[in-house]
This record gives sequence, structure tokens and C-alpha cells, in this order.
Amino acid sequence: MRAVVTVIGKDKIGVIYRVSEILSQSKVNIEDISQTILQDVFTMVMLVDLSKSNCQFSELKDRLSTLGKEIGMTIRIQNEDIFNAMHTI
Repeated sequence: MRAVVTVIGKDKIGVIYRVSEILSQSKVNIEDISQTILQDVFTMVMLVDLSKSNCQFSELKDRLSTLGKEIGMTIRIQNEDIFNAMHTI
């Protein structure tokens, strides 16, 4: 299964590292990544592969959400199919 991870918030040092650390610990492979900073607003989108993950999707979602709260950013993960359906008109 693939998923889309989005990160939005005020730019801080180490955001990519912290998100990547959780993904790595969960054996989630980052297939593609895009990030930009619009003035002080950091935005990042990752396409990830969870086929070899060692944790449940809901657990990974909770860990990323907790990290987002800890660093004052919004971090979400969605199944790729749901993400695509939401953005198809």
C-alpha cells in the first residue's frame, strides 16, 4: 500500500529528519518527496510505500500526528487511493 504524507507549518530546523525518522523506524520507504518554504510556511508532501512496514497504519498515523503536535505542525498520512479520490473532480 502506498500513502501520502503532508506536513504544513511554520518552518523549523529538523522537520524532514523527524518525519523521516518515524518512517524509517516503521520500515516505510519514501518513494518521492517535495518540499518548499513559502515565506515562513514549510510544506512537504511525501509519497511512501508501506508494504514492508512493521506497524499498523493507524499506529503510524498516530505517531505522525503526535510529532506534529510536538513540533507545532500539521502532519497527516492518507492512503494514496483516498488522497487521489479526494483530489479528482
